[in-house]
Amino acid sequence: MPVKKVKKDKGKTKKIKPRKKKTDKLEEEKPKQETKKEERKEIVEEPRESSEEKVLEERPKIEIPEGWKPKTVLGKKVLAGEITDINNVFASGTKIAEAPIVDILLPNLEKDVIFVGGSTGKGGGIRRTPFKRTSRMHKSGRRYRMSVLAVVGNRNGYVGIGLASSPPGKHRESIEKATNKAKLNIIPVARGCGSWECLCGSHHSIPFTVEGKSGSCIIKLIPAPKGIGLAVADEIKKIMNLAGISDVWCKSRGNTKMRINFARAVFNALKKLNIYKTRPDFEKKVSMKIGKVE
Repeated sequence: MPVKKVKKDKGKTKKIKPRKKKTDKLEEEKPKQETKKEERKEIVEEPRESSEEKVLEERPKIEIPEGWKPKTVLGKKVLAGEITDINNVFASGTKIAEAPIVDILLPNLEKDVIFVGGSTGKGGGIRRTPFKRTSRMHKSGRRYRMSVLAVVGNRNGYVGIGLASSPPGKHRESIEKATNKAKLNIIPVARGCGSWECLCGSHHSIPFTVEGKSGSCIIKLIPAPKGIGLAVADEIKKIMNLAGISDVWCKSRGNTKMRINFARAVFNALKKLNIYKTRPDFEKKVSMKIGKVE
């Protein structure tokens, strides 16, 4: 440290050390405090990084549709990754109000169109078409509408149907609209082997006999043994295949030519499989399983 010499009256000199300023002390203490804080940060941050990495590894990768901004509470939870299983949604009883929720939770979803329309053929009869055309009379002439019935499913215990209509000429838009409605109406399907001739323990049929109704159409689904196949109408086979059912018998009554009501009656019967209460010993006997089977 520099030393100053100060002369006194008697002619003697005395060495005086300059005082340290408060700022100098603070500057010396600051780096010490910073080093301590850095050490604490390093000690605290290490376990956080490891826990975050574990959570990211455990969480499954989700493909989010482009431009989708969720508006419902359920949609926001699905987007955040809080809900990754659609069975949790059905168990809570929450209504699905956005189609992308189903796209995220059931990525392997397939779609098909049921032929509900028809036009007269050359030699008579009906030539079936995917679009049903209806008309209403107006003072300026007839006004036409096109309706289409779509079905979606993952071939493993989940299925839904949806009906939509549009002006003539907008076929693609009406199919997309019906597909989105089918996704909102998706339900889990109870499967098993309820046939007394089989009881093999697999999930190829339905667990018990059930009846569904829509309009005048009444359909009765009966469990069938393995190897029988789908003993139903060709258009109803589309619903059964997408639901994951490979063997079933059916009996139908009413105006089954009205294919919209016919398909809705089948969907109503599949929905009733989840409504009826069953005993645990019966569920074990017919190997009943609701939804996905791994």
